Amino acid sequence: MLILLTNDDGIYAPGLAAMGRALRRFGDVSVVAPATEQSGVGHAITFLTPLTAKEIFDGDRSRGWAVDGSPADAVKLGIAEFCPRRPDLVVSGINSGLNAGINVLYSGTVAAAIEGAFFGITSIAVSLEWDEHADYDRAAEIAIDVIGGLLDRRPAPGSLFNLNIPTRALQGVPELRVVPMGVFRYGEAFERRVDPRGRAYYWATNDPPPPPSPVETDVAALAAGAVTLTPLEYDLTHRAGLDILAAGTWRIGPAGS
Repeated sequence: MLILLTNDDGIYAPGLAAMGRALRRFGDVSVVAPATEQSGVGHAITFLTPLTAKEIFDGDRSRGWAVDGSPADAVKLGIAEFCPRRPDLVVSGINSGLNAGINVLYSGTVAAAIEGAFFGITSIAVSLEWDEHADYDRAAEIAIDVIGGLLDRRPAPGSLFNLNIPTRALQGVPELRVVPMGVFRYGEAFERRVDPRGRAYYWATNDPPPPPSPVETDVAALAAGAVTLTPLEYDLTHRAGLDILAAGTWRIGPAGS
């Protein structure tokens, strides 16, 4: 098996290194990651300027390829140029910080996995709750167990998954819950401050907290200390809306009317 490993925290991130060590149990690992941290860039790609890439070494050992672009760029370039053949699996992570709820839409980590799914490759994003002294090796062990379970289930090519690991799950035997992503809005507040020159600036906060939901979501399950796994889709088409919009007759006037 050939695995393409990437992230959005950058080529030097400890979570990337831990995930790489663990994934080698499954097969060969090609690492292609952004040269610098790209958190929150979503699915941005570079097309107005050239992409550069450099192989990074620790002594004689190759750490991987550093791409001067976004996580999606890293996956595209990795598949096209740096993998010896088409990967069988794309893994993005381990991210420093959870990517749950609506944060999935902003996440560079998830976007890299989506890019892998675009290519028809089974892809998974892996994120760990932020902690200054995060145990990435233990998180990688958990991720490997989940990834192994996914592969045993033989998902269809291009299947896409989002895995989140709370700090509490690093101890003992964690519980895995398969849950949908929360789509309620939160984190919309800003704290207004004034700089030394008297100019106002605004710092985003996580307030207000997400409201309770009648259906358990990734946000609630993570708060309860469970590992969460969510199958995702990147097709944004609202299927029911197709029939509604197609009903009746549409009229567009001629030019100059």
